[in-house]
Amino acid sequence: MATNEKQEDGHPKKRSSVMRLRNYFFTGLVICAPLAITAYLTWTLIQWVDGWVKPYLPDVYNPDLYLPFSVPGFGLIVAVVIITMVGFLTANLIGKSILSYGEYMLSRMPVVRNIYSALKQIFETVFKEDSDSFQSVVIVEYPRKGIWALAFVATDTLGEVQDNLGKITGQTVSVFLPTTPNPTSGFLLFVPKDEVIELEMSVEEAAKLVISAGLVAPEFKAAKDKALAKRALEKG
Repeated sequence: MATNEKQEDGHPKKRSSVMRLRNYFFTGLVICAPLAITAYLTWTLIQWVDGWVKPYLPDVYNPDLYLPFSVPGFGLIVAVVIITMVGFLTANLIGKSILSYGEYMLSRMPVVRNIYSALKQIFETVFKEDSDSFQSVVIVEYPRKGIWALAFVATDTLGEVQDNLGKITGQTVSVFLPTTPNPTSGFLLFVPKDEVIELEMSVEEAAKLVISAGLVAPEFKAAKDKALAKRALEKG
């Protein structure tokens, strides 16, 4: 009887309390950390855009001069409005003429023309309405046979690269293989089309998988469908 009382009042009970507090802490960390990091990144983006836009605003339109505090996000709103207006103006004949003249001037500059043309082609490819770039997730054998890596399909390989590779492997696809945990850097690979395995997961789900180094795996839809079918059969 005395032994049981010692166990209840001694170390096992203290250890249970410590474990409970530890679980509470990690539960709170799981909730607070993503919120804090998201808020930090959002605030950093707003401040970065404000720092670029606000210094160029005329004083009469800058609310910071009339208020005793800075207005966060005002520069971001102005940037969105300006970008939208530029798109509207370049949609008509006069705007297209001005844009063509500006691009002609840039094409005469040795270094700038290469940077501008490359960036313009990238943005046109990614943001055009009928673009299917980076819409599918695949796995490819990399860096050697038997080892597989997650990648995003950019497009079917075009131009001189496809012309040369097509004689050897047939049609190839251009895939972007991201690095972990930073998916903004990676490798451009040209892979035979019949050697890529397309996955059902979305690009967002694949990005989470890459950023988390495989810890956050998306729910497999096929397994979910099988479970639902099994429940339906059981009810029937």
